[in-house]
Amino acid sequence: MRLRQIDILCYVANTVAALLLLNACSGPRNEASTAQQPIAAESDTEVARLVGSLAEIPVRAIEQEATSGRLVDQQMLGMSRLMPMDSVYPAKLALHYSAATSDRENYAQVEHNPLRLVSEQPVSTFGIDVDTGAYSNVRRFLNGGTLPPQDAVRTEELINYFTYDYPLPRDKEVPFSVTTETAPAPWNPDKILMRIGIKGFEVSAEERPAANLVFLVDVSGSMNAPRKLPLLVNALKLLTRQMTNQDLVSMVVYAGSSGVVLKPTSGAEQATILAALEQLQAGGGTNGASGIRLAYQIAEQAFIKGGINRVMLATDGDFNVGTVDFNALIDIVERHRKKNISLTTLGFGSGNYNDHLMEQLADAGNGNHAYIDTLNEGRKVLVEQMSGTLLTIARDVKIQVEFNPAVVAEYRLIGYANRLLRREDFNNDKIDAGEIGAGHTVTALYELALLDSKTRLVDPLRYAQKQEKTPVLAGELAFVRLRYKAPGGTRSRVIEQAVAAPASEALAATGNEFRFAAAVAAFGQLLAGGEYLGSYRLVDVAELAAGARGEDPFGYRGEFLGLVRLADSLTAQVPRVSRQR
Repeated sequence: MRLRQIDILCYVANTVAALLLLNACSGPRNEASTAQQPIAAESDTEVARLVGSLAEIPVRAIEQEATSGRLVDQQMLGMSRLMPMDSVYPAKLALHYSAATSDRENYAQVEHNPLRLVSEQPVSTFGIDVDTGAYSNVRRFLNGGTLPPQDAVRTEELINYFTYDYPLPRDKEVPFSVTTETAPAPWNPDKILMRIGIKGFEVSAEERPAANLVFLVDVSGSMNAPRKLPLLVNALKLLTRQMTNQDLVSMVVYAGSSGVVLKPTSGAEQATILAALEQLQAGGGTNGASGIRLAYQIAEQAFIKGGINRVMLATDGDFNVGTVDFNALIDIVERHRKKNISLTTLGFGSGNYNDHLMEQLADAGNGNHAYIDTLNEGRKVLVEQMSGTLLTIARDVKIQVEFNPAVVAEYRLIGYANRLLRREDFNNDKIDAGEIGAGHTVTALYELALLDSKTRLVDPLRYAQKQEKTPVLAGELAFVRLRYKAPGGTRSRVIEQAVAAPASEALAATGNEFRFAAAVAAFGQLLAGGEYLGSYRLVDVAELAAGARGEDPFGYRGEFLGLVRLADSLTAQVPRVSRQR
């Protein structure tokens, strides 16, 4: 053991010396070149103290940010395997990232839903999604003075960020209510916007089942930024204060390797949990897979039968050590989903944020994904909507809509592009779909062109057989089916509901809830390219949202209106020509 420590000490001394030499040889710095400099220790005095305190050196990866990309010292990562896990904290070696990190954010390519012909494909099937991470991530970009990448915009997550005043279910036997409504689309009055709204039953804090929560916290070097680990700690403190003596809280951390910093602890022991959060410090590589495996082990050991068993992964998603294969990580999460242990992902930070991984891990883990850009967003997700975030009331929720070919010519599903299912998947209980939490509202919107619409995008076929209208068919626009499973069930149940053919009333005749959802849908589509919105613009969205704001107790809708106006200011505008009178 003594020989191993000597070897490690020699390696650390050599590494520090090399860093100091490299820093000294870099020559005078100017403002333009500062971002390109190698990472160095805070001071010579600090380095001497660190080398003399070998037992306290945590797992670390020596990283360099350079214009050519990211380099990781693999020898140092290998050495980290020799470190005892009780030396992960406190972090003493202050190797830090360059202030100007390269932009390595990762978003899945979004293939927007195409227009469908009812004569060719009358049935649309998709899984429910209650994630909201895309909205707060878009907000982060706009507040930072830039428009978001188009692939970062998932319109359904923008729509579902807001709650809507749908009726509550009559009883808990059927966990959610289903409502439908139609009106002319704001961007094209000759087309119809059809809304499907779902509202889950609500559960008070007193009624919530006991929760076994494992906080899985990324403390790698990439989390060393004000809006990453410090914000993460404060957000989890808010959730901790909601825990009671029936709950269990554990904490697993990971950097180059992983360790348990808090064994399963009663939620009543607030001081112990908060103290564990307080000691978290960032540094090292990111072996996320190691942390996920350990967190699930802890969740299994503390499993509460009939309760909430959930791992809460808080990270920027920058996995770069150990198992980094996307499908392998998904496989780990899916295996434990079958053991009734869910996964919630909380994304933080910028520059290297892996949105793609965070969203897909949550989907695979029967959980939800949120992006925390402010402490107020942490309060919204973890306090205000805690029951919905933690307590699942319906699993594998799928929607299937059959459009009436005697009335509808074309349709387009707005959003849910990565949730589409095959028609036969609807009746297959082996196919995974989305989950609904207590009190959640879910909204889905379709844009429709009726048979007599003058703005159909696809011309009718000359030789197609004409669809005869019958009184029954003419009275229905579509038929909606929803399939779901109870949280502990394996067999699904079905809810069915016809959608009446639209009346000729104007959009202005609908309520605030419909018009506000339409405004958010238009905003998301415009940020993603606005392929189907014609001449509709952000100023039109702002006007529609302002008139449909309604009651706004937490100011979320008012904030949305500000974001629309900000996005409009950030968009290159065509000079407006005043109308001639």
